[in-house]
Amino acid sequence: MSTALRERPALEVADVIRDYGAAFLDRYGGVLSAAQRQALRDLAACRTALLGGHVEHCLDCGHERIAYNSCRNRHCPKCQALTRARWLDQQAEHLLPVEYHHVVFTLPAAVADLALANPAVLYDLLLRTAAATLRDVAAHPQRLGAVVGVLMVLHTWGQNLPHHPHVHCVVTGGGLSCDPRGRIDAAPRWRACRPGFFLPVRVLSRVFRGKFLDGLNRLFEQGRLLLPGRWQALSEARTPAAWWKTLYATDWVVYSKPPFGGPEQVLKYLACYTHRVALSNSRLESLEDGRVTFRYRDYADGGRTQRLTLDAVEFLRRFVQHVLPRGFVKIRHYGLLANGQRQSRLRLCRRLLLGAAEAAVVQPVDPGALQPAQLRCCPGCGGTRLVYRELTRAPGPAASAAQPADSS
Repeated sequence: MSTALRERPALEVADVIRDYGAAFLDRYGGVLSAAQRQALRDLAACRTALLGGHVEHCLDCGHERIAYNSCRNRHCPKCQALTRARWLDQQAEHLLPVEYHHVVFTLPAAVADLALANPAVLYDLLLRTAAATLRDVAAHPQRLGAVVGVLMVLHTWGQNLPHHPHVHCVVTGGGLSCDPRGRIDAAPRWRACRPGFFLPVRVLSRVFRGKFLDGLNRLFEQGRLLLPGRWQALSEARTPAAWWKTLYATDWVVYSKPPFGGPEQVLKYLACYTHRVALSNSRLESLEDGRVTFRYRDYADGGRTQRLTLDAVEFLRRFVQHVLPRGFVKIRHYGLLANGQRQSRLRLCRRLLLGAAEAAVVQPVDPGALQPAQLRCCPGCGGTRLVYRELTRAPGPAASAAQPADSS
C-alpha cells in the first residue's frame, strides 16, 4: 500500500502566513477587519489536517491518496478552480455570437487611498459608476444608441501587490436599440459597433470621472465615509475645495483593449480573470531569512518578468489589503446581462442576430481546460473504482497565524 499527497507548489502563501502570521498580527492586528482575519485563518488551514479530509482507495491497484479539505475562501490561491469551472459553464449560456470588447476603468491614486479606509462603499461606487458610464455613453444616439451587455470584475491589485482598484469589463460589441435614457425600443433592432471599435475612450473617461465624483460628493455629504489619519483634513473648511479641484483636473484612466474574436476567446479570458486572487502560489519563488521573493510583470518595461523581494510581514500586509469585505459581490452583470430580464433579452438578441437559427448556441468549452487537475481517477492505474474513508479534523489549536486571538 502506498500513500501520496496531492502535488503542491514548493512554496505557498499559506506557508508565509504560518511562519510569519504572528509577527504580522503583532504589527497590524489592531486594524484588520473580520474578513481579513478570517482569510488568514482559512488560508493557513487550507488542505491540511486542520480541516479534515478523506483517503481515496483504489479497488483495482490498492493505491491510496490523502485529500484534505479546502477552505473555500475566495481569496485562497488554491480554492478557485472548481468554483471557476462551474461559473464558466453558466456564463457560456449567456454569450452571443458577436465581437466582445474589453474596457478597464481605474481609480486615480488619491481616491484609491481613500478606498482602503472605505472598501465596501467605494468599491461599490466604482462598479456602479463604471456600469452607468457604459450604459449612458452606449445609449447616446450619436454613439451607439443601444443597450449593451456588460460583465464586470473588480480587481484591487497591481502585479507587485500595490493597492490599485480597477474594473475589467467585458462588453458586447452592440446591443438592442434604445432611447437616450436607455429604455429598449418597443420593436428593437440589433445595433452593432463598428468592427474593432467600441466607444470613444476619452468620452468614457470624462463621463466616468464626473459620475464617480458626483457619487463621492454625496457620500461625503451623507457622512458615510471614514476619514482616518491624514484624511481628517478633508473635513476642514478649505481643504476639500483644493482636493476636489485636483480630482476634476486629472485625466482618469479608462482604456479599451483590442476586441475579442468571439465567444470562445471571451471564455478563455474569463477563466483567467474572474476568480483570480492578488497573487498565485506559482509566482512565489523563495522564503528565506524572513524575506519573500516573487515574480511579477513590469508593464512599464514592456511586460518583462521581474522579481521583487519583500520582508515577510510587508508581503502579508500587501496581500491582506486585497481581501474584500465580507459579502461584497465583485463579479456583476449589467444591461442585457442584468439578472432580472437576462434570459428574455438574450433570446431576443439571438433572434435578431441569427434569424431562424435561434437554437444555435455557443460551442461548449472543453471541460478538461476548466475542471480541476484532480479528476476522480486513480493516479496509479487510471481506474475509477475509488472508495473513500473520511478523516476527522486534527485535534489541537492551529498555528498562531491560523487562529489569531480576536479581542473584539
